[in-house]
Amino acid sequence: MAPNSSATRPTAELDLADQLGHELVRLVRLINKAKSQVSKQGPDGIERAAYAILFTLIHEGPQRTSRLAESLHSEISTISRQSSSLVQHGLVERQADPEDGRACLLAPTAEGMRVFEENRKQRNHWLAEVLGDWTDGEIQTLNRLFGRLNTGIENHSPQLADAQASAGAPAKGANA
Repeated sequence: MAPNSSATRPTAELDLADQLGHELVRLVRLINKAKSQVSKQGPDGIERAAYAILFTLIHEGPQRTSRLAESLHSEISTISRQSSSLVQHGLVERQADPEDGRACLLAPTAEGMRVFEENRKQRNHWLAEVLGDWTDGEIQTLNRLFGRLNTGIENHSPQLADAQASAGAPAKGANA
């Protein structure tokens, strides 16, 4: 955020931003509560947090553990433990790094793609149920406005942008 930007903003604009901030905090809290109601372990015995690794590998391609830790703002030891679990469950595999044969890359397996897709479908069913009394037009407007908000955040603070999101929408079938 730019320093002293509030000094040049009209009060009405700041009041609207405050209302949006309140709703965004409410949204994040509700999402976190919904996540906590789901067991810490997924149906296949994988920690829910490990799915962030699978998501990143599916959307950004094979990566070293160090790059995953950086991308997910996590400790290498945490990523290593979670990725080992994903490997043991057959959702991720280790591949030789073509740039450095001593290192390995983590990559999703076909089973990992299937499990990811199943989780995505469950999320989509939940969202469809939540939005069941909305019109298609209202949902399309919400999608457009969320996209615009995300783009605005990425443009204002490029260091927050996901590499894949900045390049455009994910390919069909590879959605988050």
